[in-house]
Amino acid sequence: MSKRDYYEILGVSRTVTEVELKSSFRKLAMQHHPDRNPGDVQAEIKFKEINEAYQVLSDSQKRALYDRHGHAAFEQGGGGGGNPDFSDFMSDIFDSFFGEKGARGGPRAANGRERGADLRYNLEIGLEDAFTGKNASIRVPTSVSCEACSGTGANPGSKTRLCPTCGGHGRVRANQGFFSVERTCPTCNGRGEVIDDPCKNCQGAGRVTRERTLSVNIPAGVEDGTRIRLAGEGEAGLRGGPAGDLYIFLSIKPHAIFQRDGADLFCRVPIGLVSAALGGEIEVPTLSGEQARVKVPEGTQTGKQFRLKGKGMSVLRSREVGDLYIQVVIETPQKLTARQRELLEEFERESSHSNHPETAGFFGRVKDFLGGLGGTA
Repeated sequence: MSKRDYYEILGVSRTVTEVELKSSFRKLAMQHHPDRNPGDVQAEIKFKEINEAYQVLSDSQKRALYDRHGHAAFEQGGGGGGNPDFSDFMSDIFDSFFGEKGARGGPRAANGRERGADLRYNLEIGLEDAFTGKNASIRVPTSVSCEACSGTGANPGSKTRLCPTCGGHGRVRANQGFFSVERTCPTCNGRGEVIDDPCKNCQGAGRVTRERTLSVNIPAGVEDGTRIRLAGEGEAGLRGGPAGDLYIFLSIKPHAIFQRDGADLFCRVPIGLVSAALGGEIEVPTLSGEQARVKVPEGTQTGKQFRLKGKGMSVLRSREVGDLYIQVVIETPQKLTARQRELLEEFERESSHSNHPETAGFFGRVKDFLGGLGGTA
């Protein structure tokens, strides 16, 4: 089955700008991310397609090649003017562009030792932890350097020999028509040496899979989606190559009492009808665990907000603190006794417009509105 057009996958035109491309990618990646679609195989496939398309189109060199040759520029045996080695030729060009930039600049360093892959770890924390910060301990299954061979890939006591293909240079030169291209040696994978007696513990890879326990410092004020980088804690590189990085992505659990908006917190507090009518004081919780007192004025209505300055969230890498907003909700009494009902009915009979100004104002506007419709007719 033929592959879909990368521009079509990302929902953009061929004249898309870098900013527009990134915006579309982020939107689609978030929509189809496996964490948001657990068990959805189609979402996982789409997520991989989106990432593959963005990796090509976000790179100006690769995008130019894709615009010219399509998928054939990156597929083995792809057609590029009828040349069966076209995709290898393109790979060589990319290798010459990016292969000498060191461990972070491409898939393979100049000495043939591959940098390990970056890893992702999703960590869920409570709102209290985001408020105070914490040290979290996580267990990460990953590839680590083989202790038996010290990451060399060779059996202890054995020797390596010079690669017969590249003569120890790690790279070979090939002529492609008018071009002379240097690429990684296919025999030694750029190492310059070959292993005749590979390590039995890691089968020559120089790394093995282990589960490690790491400590993560979570600073106060982190928000949902915050990313923490642990340099060198990713997958170990092949045959002594540098390790990748580990990225911790934080998500914050919904709280039973507080809702967060940036550095501010919101809390809905129910109060009784009498307390709202007569006024008084209420005690409200804060995220630090303390109680705060809020003065409720006489005649308070549902939705009234009270601001407690400096009682909100910590601000990341700052001494600033947000505010806490208390929103009162007047609770209508239920399961009235006969006496309570009698008192409320008596109050209703004796009440006037001055007791319910909002009600009087609303129905006054309704009356004017209906009267205006009648006059028009």
